[in-house]
Amino acid sequence: MMNNMNHIRNALLVSVALLLGACSATPELEADAVEPKLPMPAPPADPDEKGISYSNDPWEGFNRRSYYFNAKADEYVILPIVNGYQWITPDIVETGVSNFFSNLGELTTFMNSVLQLKGERSATTAFRFVTNTTIGLLGVWDPATKMGVYKEREDFGQTLGHWGVGAGPYFVIPLLGPSSARDASGLLVDTLVFNAIISELDMKSEEELALTLMRAIDTRKNIPFRYYGSGSAFEYELMRFLYFNAREIAVKR
Repeated sequence: MMNNMNHIRNALLVSVALLLGACSATPELEADAVEPKLPMPAPPADPDEKGISYSNDPWEGFNRRSYYFNAKADEYVILPIVNGYQWITPDIVETGVSNFFSNLGELTTFMNSVLQLKGERSATTAFRFVTNTTIGLLGVWDPATKMGVYKEREDFGQTLGHWGVGAGPYFVIPLLGPSSARDASGLLVDTLVFNAIISELDMKSEEELALTLMRAIDTRKNIPFRYYGSGSAFEYELMRFLYFNAREIAVKR
């Protein structure tokens, strides 16, 4: 029992370590750019007219070092793994894997939609999960989208924001990426829920760990962002601004 608990704990730590970075996705940038190129003006640093700060960054020294560390880890470790996975995996299999994990993600979206009292979104998510799990063979196919029922996205960070919890300080998590105090806590909750669901599948601990790692690889594969690919000398400030702005929109939608 103790060995199983240790395996599950390790799987959870890997999941948290690799999946939190998925909370910040930006338009596709050059994959091989590792240094800033052409300078661009920094984004606004002061609160807007609604009093929302896009520069709440009391841990800036740590965050900048973490951002640089993440860039190197992404370049030399994470992306080579992702590229190797894509090289050996047929496109149709990649699509099926992405669909499978996307379908599992419907469960946390459903939970958070219910917690936010969003009835229509909850019903849409439940329909997608049931349809893709049955007709779509455990989510490998996505017939719900072909029916015109499109995926919704809700996470616990959005749930906290919905009920009035502020984003808090900006936080660049090591090995992960841009986040905030609220959203990092929210993603941890979502990850705990996901791992609790996986544990109910009666899989071996090694299989749970493999599934968690596979999900992390698939998640990074689907994020086109590349560190220092913006060509801006102010990429750190730009990413901070875009992150807070994007999350504000996600909470309010």
